[in-house]
Amino acid sequence: MSFIKENSIKYLVIVTTIILYFLFAYQLERTQFVNLLVLYACLFASYFYLLKKNNNEFKFLVGIAVLYRLVFLFAIPNLSQDFYRFIWDGRLIFEGLNPYLYLPEDFINQQQFPVNQAQELYTSMGALNGSHFTNYPPINQLCFFIAAVLANKSIMGAVIVMRLLIIFADIGIIYFGKKILTQLKLPTGAIFLYALNPFIIIELTGNLHFEPVMLFFLVWSIYLLLKKQQLWAAAVFALSISVKLIPLLFLPLFFQWFVKNEHAFKKGIATLAAFYGVVLAVTLLLFLPFYTPELIANYSNSVGLWFRNFEFNASFYYIFREIGYVFRGYNEIAIIGKIMPAMTILFLGWITLFRKNKQPKQLLTAMLFGISFYYFTTTTMHPWYLATLILLTTFTRYRFPIIWSVAIVLSYQAYANTPWQENLWLVAIEYVIMYSFLIWEITNKKRSILLL
Repeated sequence: MSFIKENSIKYLVIVTTIILYFLFAYQLERTQFVNLLVLYACLFASYFYLLKKNNNEFKFLVGIAVLYRLVFLFAIPNLSQDFYRFIWDGRLIFEGLNPYLYLPEDFINQQQFPVNQAQELYTSMGALNGSHFTNYPPINQLCFFIAAVLANKSIMGAVIVMRLLIIFADIGIIYFGKKILTQLKLPTGAIFLYALNPFIIIELTGNLHFEPVMLFFLVWSIYLLLKKQQLWAAAVFALSISVKLIPLLFLPLFFQWFVKNEHAFKKGIATLAAFYGVVLAVTLLLFLPFYTPELIANYSNSVGLWFRNFEFNASFYYIFREIGYVFRGYNEIAIIGKIMPAMTILFLGWITLFRKNKQPKQLLTAMLFGISFYYFTTTTMHPWYLATLILLTTFTRYRFPIIWSVAIVLSYQAYANTPWQENLWLVAIEYVIMYSFLIWEITNKKRSILLL
């Protein structure tokens, strides 16, 4: 009877979760913050229940993870409008135009419509998005192009194609994630900290952010490194960079991985140089079809805007910004935005040289804290950036990104206002929750309460 009862509860939870995801995908508007908060809390309750009760049913949980994602298949993203720019870029390539050279607003202002549904795409992506050059690397552009090839006249069709690419990428993450966990002799069920996480499903599958494609190539590369296939690992790592640039932060951390002891120092340096060389060569090769003299200026200017102009859901930056207001009387983002990346570089240099990163678990933990430091100090912390931390945490003993994925829902309150406006008290609560748990984990050497 207890077996029947337990399974009845399990399937009831799953069915309820599917209904909740349906409501989230098809009924929720991002201005409805209270509704969003309630749905989000219920989904996380279901998530923790499944992790606790069914972490040994691997194939079953894979099926559930895919099923949850398929609920969103025909939904237009409701928490982000970036996907309209994705469609625009893909259709530009389809028309034979270089997306790195043209501003959407220039076409529209000149009453030129280079792609199907150009006016609708431009209006929907927003003036801010339409006034900047694209900053999406080549493999990401390839995904957009595939959507254009298969659905050149339908926004919904393009959404479905891109969503399927993201779902397939997540399946690949589960596949290689399980292999890495097995190699590290960790519970394979830990991959569901990522795969079943409501934040991951909503922000990535639901809102069409392409972190899963980047992370698929990243975990594949890590797996190849564990199998000592360094050059193939480097080529696949370059594919990850060519989806999102963020894996560039991990490159210094491989130093100790290749240079393991003084007796093999020269060989280690040579292998490291070959690894970096392949990463660089493949990355440049992927950019080559788009190269023009204007590409570098346009791309670097677009990327630089994130440090000089944009601010959202920041942590320490908001504290430094307030200090700047007190002493200078105005926003010092132009200065602070340059200092923060420098701090990240110094931190990465420190953990590269002075922290042990020779073993797989050490390297993965260094990667987790390296990118965490960057996000702790960045001027702009969009929720979907958190995906990388959530995946990396499955290979370590730390679980603070899981807590952050719960608390980060508070940042969505900004969209309840028109125009959007952050409530800094809620941002403060988000970070107090996350930092408190992080400090607890660092000071507590016992197994985490969320360790599978």
